[in-house]
Amino acid sequence: MAWRIGVDIGGTFTDFALLDANGRKLAIHKQLTTPSDPSRAVIEGVGAILAANNVAIEDVADIAHGTTLVTNAVIERRGARTGMLVTEGFGDIMDTGLEQRYDLFDLRVKYPDPIVPRPLRRGVSERIHYDGRIETTVDLDDAHKAIQALVKEQEIEALAICFLHSYVDPSHERAVAEIAAEAFPALYVSASADVYPNMREYERWTTTAINAYARPMADRYLQRLETGLADLGFRGRLYIMTSSGGMLAPETARRFPVRLLESGPAAGMLMAAVQGRASNLPDVLSFDLGGTTAKGALVRKFAPLKTEQMEVARMHEFRKGSGLPLRIPVLDMIEIGSGGGSLAAVDERGLLKVGPRSAGADPGPACYGAGGENAALSDANLVLGYLDPDFFLGGEMRLDKSAAETAIQAKVAAPLKLSVERAAWGIHDTASEDIARAFRIHAAERGFDYRSASMVAFGGSGPLHAMPVAEKLKIPRVVFPIGAGVYSALGLLASPLAFELARSRRVVADDIDGAEFRQMFEPLEQDCSAFLHEAGVSERDISISRQIDIRYFGQTHEIEVTLPDGDPSDAFSRLRTLFETRYAEVYTFATLGAPLEIINWKVSATGPDPGMETGYALDADARDNRTDALKGTRDVYFAPEGYRETPIYDRYLLSPGTQIPGPALIEERESTCLITPGYRAHVDDAFNIVAELEA
Repeated sequence: MAWRIGVDIGGTFTDFALLDANGRKLAIHKQLTTPSDPSRAVIEGVGAILAANNVAIEDVADIAHGTTLVTNAVIERRGARTGMLVTEGFGDIMDTGLEQRYDLFDLRVKYPDPIVPRPLRRGVSERIHYDGRIETTVDLDDAHKAIQALVKEQEIEALAICFLHSYVDPSHERAVAEIAAEAFPALYVSASADVYPNMREYERWTTTAINAYARPMADRYLQRLETGLADLGFRGRLYIMTSSGGMLAPETARRFPVRLLESGPAAGMLMAAVQGRASNLPDVLSFDLGGTTAKGALVRKFAPLKTEQMEVARMHEFRKGSGLPLRIPVLDMIEIGSGGGSLAAVDERGLLKVGPRSAGADPGPACYGAGGENAALSDANLVLGYLDPDFFLGGEMRLDKSAAETAIQAKVAAPLKLSVERAAWGIHDTASEDIARAFRIHAAERGFDYRSASMVAFGGSGPLHAMPVAEKLKIPRVVFPIGAGVYSALGLLASPLAFELARSRRVVADDIDGAEFRQMFEPLEQDCSAFLHEAGVSERDISISRQIDIRYFGQTHEIEVTLPDGDPSDAFSRLRTLFETRYAEVYTFATLGAPLEIINWKVSATGPDPGMETGYALDADARDNRTDALKGTRDVYFAPEGYRETPIYDRYLLSPGTQIPGPALIEERESTCLITPGYRAHVDDAFNIVAELEA
């Protein structure tokens, strides 16, 4: 039997999902991440989950892997020393940025430092115009001297090559990249025409710089991972998740690590969309709360929302424009600095603040008993009775409640002159409110009415906070899917191999015909397909979709229009109708008679769908041979009345049709579902728990 494994590395835990070839038998595992070398936790965890389920490594067909390694490296500035070559005279673009303030009235606004500092940037004599005309041929001797100075004097390990208008003609960038590769074979080189061949140089250069910055680290990590898995006896295929919900071969991931920035969280959102289709819930709010951060995303009409714009390293977690802007295909998500390890403290104003600083996996929250002295969100949830100290990770890891109480008393309760219980509730409720506020902003910016949607909650801590967040947002239904604690690892198994490319080429539609329109897509189709061939996908199994970014001539912003399947020439004859239909959806009207201008040409190549469905069964180890799902009761805190005796259920023993009135706690090895007073939960036919407001 061929098995598949999904592995998702988080800031605190690494999650594993083992699924059989029929997609019906599922086993899951969770263990602490090893920050000094994340590959060690992956290799150890793969061995552990296989041994626990008597599966031989030779029977594993593929391993799908997602990681926040690149994101964390950018935020924490742990990437390689990176140099940059730019068109002469444009070395300060990384400092001037977009010249936009994310807060007009705050005179102290701060922005993240450029990923490549000014001393590591060099100008090169060359110039290509926006229409492809070459004004100054690239001076290769000048470029060689600049590279040599950066390598010898500045000791760079990676190089970003970013010239003006290289998206029109990449010849200058590629000629310099060849020189760099010949002169310094160990140098990791990224050219913007390969990483992101689009107009708007600041975002293109930032994206390329981050790609170069992360390449050495990603290469070494994947090398360790592949070697370790090979030593276990793994002979199948390893795939790496991208931010857009597709899979890449390791060779491609090494070249484009910037595409891995949201790889793990994207898998969870993808699985939430699968859950929505299975449960006939077209509009879904995906909520993932792990050990370090929370992620929110929106699914509209069963399809996850996508974008090509994202930010990392925000100075202000909720303010768009306060981070480094990137242009890569990505599932549209909001990141919130709240997780089980988020630290609670009293700020300079005397107010309680939770996150974004995290205790991480080492030492972790105080309750882990590993030396942590600061109060974290998990400490509060333990004191409130939401977590069972003897059943964390199914009893494999015992939590220290007294250590949690001591940390909360010292860091929060004493400064605020509160009892430990009230301080713990304040930490829990503050985290839930922060998450709800972030969701409100994210949904409002996208015109998404979450009040008629359903929430799918997952992650190690997500099921504990889903109901409080849903109550604040007036969301009527919350779904706790089976395997919620390792849901992103499951989502990795639902993702097909895919690669997407976009290239800028400004064209007025009236100036071309259908044949020229089709020819614009052909090189993109060939490049995208080549990356899938590299991963072992045959030509007949590749499906192609095409989009364009288009606008009325003279406008500043464009909208994306997806072309119908088939020959693009046929779509060209209906281009205005397609555009105005989409324009009316976005802006409610489309009555201008102006010419149409195409800005970007986009192609997505996708391999076979893995066919992931819900309805799989977890291996329910009852341990004590009980048949009654009710495990007992314990005192659990609910504001404003305080502690009350609350029933505790074993999720593995719940059968379809079971009704559970709130308040209640439903425990599984990797997470705990909190059902708040006034709500009633039931178990559906696929063993998901669905909580709704009682009539």
